[in-house]
Amino acid sequence: MRDKPEVTFGKITEEGLAKMRATSGRTHYPQVQNAVASQDAIRQFAWGIGDDNPLWCDLEYARRSRYGHIVAPPFFPYAVAAPQGMEGLPGVHAFHCGCAWEWFKVIHIDDQLTCVDIPTDFVEKQGKMGGRQFLQLGKTFYRNQRGEIVAVNERATMRIERQAAKEKGKYDNIKKYRYTEEELLKIDEMYQKEEVRGADPRYWEDVTLNEELTPVVKGPLALTDMVEFMVGIGGGQGAHRVRWKYMKRHPMWGVRDPETGTLEPMADVHYESAVSDAIGVPIAYDLGIQRFSWAGHLITNWMGDDGFLKKLNARCTLFNVFGDTQFLKGAVSKKYHEGDEYLVDIEIRTENQRGESTMPGRATVSLPSKTRWL
Repeated sequence: MRDKPEVTFGKITEEGLAKMRATSGRTHYPQVQNAVASQDAIRQFAWGIGDDNPLWCDLEYARRSRYGHIVAPPFFPYAVAAPQGMEGLPGVHAFHCGCAWEWFKVIHIDDQLTCVDIPTDFVEKQGKMGGRQFLQLGKTFYRNQRGEIVAVNERATMRIERQAAKEKGKYDNIKKYRYTEEELLKIDEMYQKEEVRGADPRYWEDVTLNEELTPVVKGPLALTDMVEFMVGIGGGQGAHRVRWKYMKRHPMWGVRDPETGTLEPMADVHYESAVSDAIGVPIAYDLGIQRFSWAGHLITNWMGDDGFLKKLNARCTLFNVFGDTQFLKGAVSKKYHEGDEYLVDIEIRTENQRGESTMPGRATVSLPSKTRWL
């Protein structure tokens, strides 16, 4: 039997909490992965979340749109920089579990983008996975080259003691799912039926309450999906000397490979099940920012090129491990207008192949109106 990776088991201490709380309200400047929304960066992010909407990827199509050029998917800011609340508390694991996005501007091709992040709070929660748990909160601001705020995200990350999570074993019984031929056929059919509204305007007047969105399917999740997503957001801690320097700065963020004896980044929980198992999740799993981006894909497919995603909040309630498939669905819960905007609220439902709810959420979309466009 292969030896298990050697993981650092940090503790949530009062000293560590005091240091964390001292950072609240201080402005941080995260590492920027994509400072320019280039055509290639936009395409790589879109493909990294499995979104082939031609508005993001096809220059000739985009030239015929209202914008006259390629624009970025709403969640592209994750490819600029993706603060997730993992600073502080060395050796204490971090699960990025919640987002509350608000968008103010479209990101156009070749926009230059900056990011600042502000930790806002640190709240103790009931320990469902074991031991002490704290919700680490923060607010991230993205601006373009004109200094305009493009988007703001309120983030939430659960900090959990790895040893306690491993000992409690909440996910010990989870296994990689084996699909029937009928289940795989259903997934194939959903991929085929995915509908991109595109250039056909979805007018506010034509939307009805309880109207169902065409579902979007993601999975079964595999290593390639994780690699493509990391390419799409511009990478992680870097490779070779760059990674070595990162690990020297953050040694307790690492995990020691039992065969080579080398220290690897804890991000390997998203690629290697042996590493994720060492912290209480037997199978490697996705990233929160990845799943939230999938919710954006569901909404932009439905709203079309002339819609604008104003808000989206979501929370991950279960792990999405290798072999799992996520079925993203939505329904119109409200339609109204404020000022000169015609708005629709959408309830988002995400279920895995076991029928479990894994990411509920809500979005607000601004749609064109026949009255306004006449």
